[in-house]
Amino acid sequence: MRGKYLKVCLVFAVGLMFAAEAVEPAYAQVAKGPSGLPLPRFVTLKSKRVNLRIGPGTDYAASWMYLKAGLPVEIIQEYDNWRRIRDADGTEGWVNQSLLSGQRAAVAAPWMKGKGKFVYVNMRREPQSSATVVAKLEPGVMIHIAECNGDWCHAEADGAEGWVAQSEIWGAYPGEAFK
Repeated sequence: MRGKYLKVCLVFAVGLMFAAEAVEPAYAQVAKGPSGLPLPRFVTLKSKRVNLRIGPGTDYAASWMYLKAGLPVEIIQEYDNWRRIRDADGTEGWVNQSLLSGQRAAVAAPWMKGKGKFVYVNMRREPQSSATVVAKLEPGVMIHIAECNGDWCHAEADGAEGWVAQSEIWGAYPGEAFK
């Protein structure tokens, strides 16, 4: 009996090893949705008023209404012309693709909201941590992104322009580069 138990444990352990090797961080898994575009991916809301629905269609109830165009969201699933999105707070739901834009934006460290009065994301003149700080962004501030190099993003927020560390924003994946 003991030998049989050990064999079952061994098989289970080997199975876990293979399963663990197959799992990678979400940002490294670039699958393609039915649209042919990568999933997940970041986009922005095109309209000032966007209903977030509990299912992919107008027959489904709206659970939330966004009232700000340009807000960054993450597309995590596609169905026909509907996109399941997630916002910086983790809220998920369905939006018609016509209400989304390929423009890029981000939110400065939303996970740091409420962590203190003197918590900021530094916007720097150059893409390096030793560069001069040109602005201090409060957590939750929305920024427009022009490009990212994998470590830093060139951005604009309320008239200030500079570079923010990619690790300090929600709206670009770690290591993601684009222009």
